[in-house]
Amino acid sequence: MTAVAVIGLGIMGGPMAANLGRAGYEVIGVRRSDSVGHAVSQADVILTVLPDSPDVESVASGEDGIIGNARPGSIWIDCSTIRPDVSVRLAKAAAEQGIRAVDAPVSGGETGAIDGTLSIMVGGSAEDFDAAKPVLDVMGGTVVHVGPSGSGQTVKAANQLIVAGTIELVAESIVFLEAHGVDTEAAVRVLAGGLAGNRILDRKADGMLAREFQPGFRVDLHHKDLGIVTSAAREAGVAIPLGAVVAQLVGALRQQGHGSLDHSALLLMVEQLSGRAR
Repeated sequence: MTAVAVIGLGIMGGPMAANLGRAGYEVIGVRRSDSVGHAVSQADVILTVLPDSPDVESVASGEDGIIGNARPGSIWIDCSTIRPDVSVRLAKAAAEQGIRAVDAPVSGGETGAIDGTLSIMVGGSAEDFDAAKPVLDVMGGTVVHVGPSGSGQTVKAANQLIVAGTIELVAESIVFLEAHGVDTEAAVRVLAGGLAGNRILDRKADGMLAREFQPGFRVDLHHKDLGIVTSAAREAGVAIPLGAVVAQLVGALRQQGHGSLDHSALLLMVEQLSGRAR
């Protein structure tokens, strides 16, 4: 039986680990107080699902880290969303110890993690992707190799840019419709059936209409991801004017103490700017 050490058992990592267990893998769950080194030394595959670059660097390095303790030939799948340059550096360090590393950030939120239907964008060599794919297929409905190390993180950055922009536009549309006294539930239904239809309308609109922002993906994390996007865009000399504005709005929402809410709480910022805060 293939043993998979899962580091990070939160909103995303917990359901992903559960799906691996149901698929017949031996899952070794690793919590903050556990020894990472001991767990990964027993594993054929290591899966990390952590919030940010420093978290991944922390479990990767040092005497008790992945790189110093994983078996040569083992596969390290990092499903965290981190800076592309950090992924490249860690993959190189892992390769020097005979560890096959791929960056495989995911999209689809808690629902996708539970249902095993995540979209997974994978960076690394073709050979390492092929080795990791059976595990990835358990967790994802769309699993695509997008290029060498760091490419998965770059594609995920673009994903987060699109998601943030779409949430902002849906939020603006809801406030606009409400201001005109339209039946917003009916309006959302018809919008979702046309060219304006999108996953945000499908998954988030009902909660936004009810002002229920139970986190599937926290504002804090999307703020971090948009920092990755804006930094990478500057480095590449790419203008992202709409993305930059949305990043500022997400940052402002966080500064107001809403970092623990779902990112669809961007609606609150639109209400404030419109003088319609409840």
